[in-house]
Amino acid sequence: MQLGVHLPHAGEQADPALIRRAALQAEAAGIADLWVSEHIIVPTNASYPPSPKFYDPVLTLTWVAAMTRRVRLGTSVLVLPLHHPLPLAKALASLQDFSGGRLILGAGVGWLEAEFAAFGVPFRERGRRMEESLALMRAAWSEDPIAFRGRYVAGEIADMRMMPKPAAPIPLWLGGASEAALRRTIRLAQGWHGSRLAPAQAAPIVRRLRAERPDLVISMRIQWNGRDPGELAARIAGYAEIGVEHLLVAPESRETDDWEAIIAGVGRLAAA
Repeated sequence: MQLGVHLPHAGEQADPALIRRAALQAEAAGIADLWVSEHIIVPTNASYPPSPKFYDPVLTLTWVAAMTRRVRLGTSVLVLPLHHPLPLAKALASLQDFSGGRLILGAGVGWLEAEFAAFGVPFRERGRRMEESLALMRAAWSEDPIAFRGRYVAGEIADMRMMPKPAAPIPLWLGGASEAALRRTIRLAQGWHGSRLAPAQAAPIVRRLRAERPDLVISMRIQWNGRDPGELAARIAGYAEIGVEHLLVAPESRETDDWEAIIAGVGRLAAA
């Protein structure tokens, strides 16, 4: 089982000094990867997320890439329909090269309808917009010149170039447990990045994904408060039993949990 941790780039505790300490602590502990989330703008009365404080995920990972050497860097997840795919493709290709090929693109369609309204993006088009964005980003990363005809987020592109291409392919892990999300994962992704499902809930999804795409990486995001390593070890064993091969451990509360205790606990289990 590979273990990753969420960086403290979101919530009222988040600040650059804590992000730096957490990144260096995690790499020294042998943790596999570091992750960030995304919300750009949230309603004042939202029950979740509890805080509107989110540092930009791509900028955060770029900064962390400069201070680390080994640990992988992932997004859990970028809300792709809220981005234009061309500048995002440029930024991610740059990050992939700056980090020496350590990036994992975790992406999802999003769920916070008010956030979509603030961008003027039709909420009911988010799945189609994400698929078009992925297709254009992959064209931008692999074609020279680029030829593309969009419908939702891009126009017609012909005889145009975007350089540099990423030196190594950027693996795509798609989130979501809906039928549409699972079908999209099977068709398009290199991994499935589930969130907060217990092993009994995740097991039938894992069986289906393994049957249809044996090569998929199976990842799960879970929460832990950092106070009972034995409880976390038992949960890791439960996920391993159903075929999950990667866990991202995030705090139960970004506002009150001890981030450094979480990283230390995950690091001890990663080294075991």
